[in-house]
Amino acid sequence: MFRTALRTVAPRALPRVQAPVARSFLTSAIRASEHHEPIIQGEGGKPGEVPTDLQQATGLERFELLHKLQGEEAFSMEPLDASRYGTLKEPVMVFSLDHERIVGCTGIPADSHDTVHMVVPDSKPVRCPECGCAYQVDYQGAEDSHDHHH
Repeated sequence: MFRTALRTVAPRALPRVQAPVARSFLTSAIRASEHHEPIIQGEGGKPGEVPTDLQQATGLERFELLHKLQGEEAFSMEPLDASRYGTLKEPVMVFSLDHERIVGCTGIPADSHDTVHMVVPDSKPVRCPECGCAYQVDYQGAEDSHDHHH
């Protein structure tokens, strides 16, 4: 009797397994007709040699390495203008090549509260929830940019 009951319950208790779905590689290919940024990658190491950082670096690592070789900083690590308090009418403007940027506020005067990180768009000012200082992105990117964030 126990085996009969187990036979009727066991198939329902097992999880259903679905067959894996084949994904086309065409979904991630760059189309020749679309505008896209150049691929930033090194030439790679030669057979039998250990590649250098410059030969094997890709993406942001290579971007930063090429700037350092030219004696420049790839990313601005300068603090924002803390000489004034940003208001909704005159916010502290934050340089960006994108339409939004993450900003860390430490208060006015500096270090008056813990760092609060906020996503700041170029469309409207955003206030810090701790001190009320307002920030807005000063977008300096290409006007015809067709970047799509997904």
